[in-house]
Amino acid sequence: MQFHLILAIGVFFITYLLIMSEKLNRTAVAMVGAFLMVMLNIEGQERALHYIDFNTIGLLIGMMIIVNVMKKSGIFQYVAIKAAKIAKGDPWKIILYFCVITALASALLDNVTTVLLIVPVTLVITDTLELNPIPFLVPEILIANIGGTATLIGDPPNIMIGSATGLGFMDFLIALGPVVVIIFIVTMVIFKYGYRMHYVATDANKRKILKLDEKKAIKDPILMKKSILILLCTVLGFVLHQYLGYESATIALFFASILLLISKCDVEDIFIEIEWATIFFFISLFILVGALEEVGVMEYLASKLLEVTEGNMMFTMIVILWVSAIASSVLDNIPFVATMIPLIKNFGAMSGLDVTPLWWALALGACLGGNGTLVGASANVIVSGLIARHGQKLSFGYYLKIGFPLMLVSIVISTVYLVVFII
Repeated sequence: MQFHLILAIGVFFITYLLIMSEKLNRTAVAMVGAFLMVMLNIEGQERALHYIDFNTIGLLIGMMIIVNVMKKSGIFQYVAIKAAKIAKGDPWKIILYFCVITALASALLDNVTTVLLIVPVTLVITDTLELNPIPFLVPEILIANIGGTATLIGDPPNIMIGSATGLGFMDFLIALGPVVVIIFIVTMVIFKYGYRMHYVATDANKRKILKLDEKKAIKDPILMKKSILILLCTVLGFVLHQYLGYESATIALFFASILLLISKCDVEDIFIEIEWATIFFFISLFILVGALEEVGVMEYLASKLLEVTEGNMMFTMIVILWVSAIASSVLDNIPFVATMIPLIKNFGAMSGLDVTPLWWALALGACLGGNGTLVGASANVIVSGLIARHGQKLSFGYYLKIGFPLMLVSIVISTVYLVVFII
């Protein structure tokens, strides 16, 4: 048992370090680490499968299918161009409207998909206005992570927490929605007054925006209507799933199946576009963390946390919030949350306390902490790559000067909110 304990910790940390280094593909590294746990008999194959959270996997696949079908209609590009025209080409109004769209999309879809859809349109708008796109894209990165914090399906850490705890869509929205709105408003006010020199355009360039035809973005009007209807049904399903007794994955996969049936899209093409690398990354993480549970590491860490905090819920909540935020700034928040979930569960079992406030602290810390650095969340890395393809560079240092202070502001707001309204 002692030998298996050392092996499990060794494999876990080597895998984690390789994922952090980003020198090798993170999915391949995680898969090797996960199957090493099985091959070394740290956990048997049956036990390894037991630790995989298939509700999280099903929910991710379902939403990916819905989004992949929806984007073929051109609806997202239509909305963005329409918003720019409503703003009459005014740069500040455009970034405000785009950030509202980003926040709402991130709450209902996922952050990566949201930025992949909004960034290309933003680049078209900034090119038309002859402005540097980076001051437009940095707020969109921040708001994508902020908006995703509000709901069960908005960010992968929330999906994992909800699936592990039974907390539903409305639980997340009621508990985290208010503080997310506050953080959104504060963030946009800071950009308006701190970075207003970047949001100035000539009247001639503003008139160019008004000449854009949003109707040309719609590739398939019938598919657009079907997709919107299914998305609304899916969201309604998420709102009611707790009361109907269905898992969130069941809702997502059911409506994804209906959309595949009525959309007449090539099902094989849609399945090819699913981010299978992300899916297998999740599966591998569940097996890796399950191995640590199997040998008693999580139970030991929970006992130490209980010892340090002496069972004080407020102190424990604040510690988890800040540790999660700082850790998620420099690490990928998905493996961090996968590690924290069994730790908090063990803490609750040992202390006999209701640990619901700790789940909200973990969600806020992990989701908002991703805004701290350029590598803190997948959306950040993807936007950086899209900017590079556009011929410009979003440097780590430039982003750090903006993102890290604003992340700290959001965590301070979250601390006050948790202490006043959650405990």
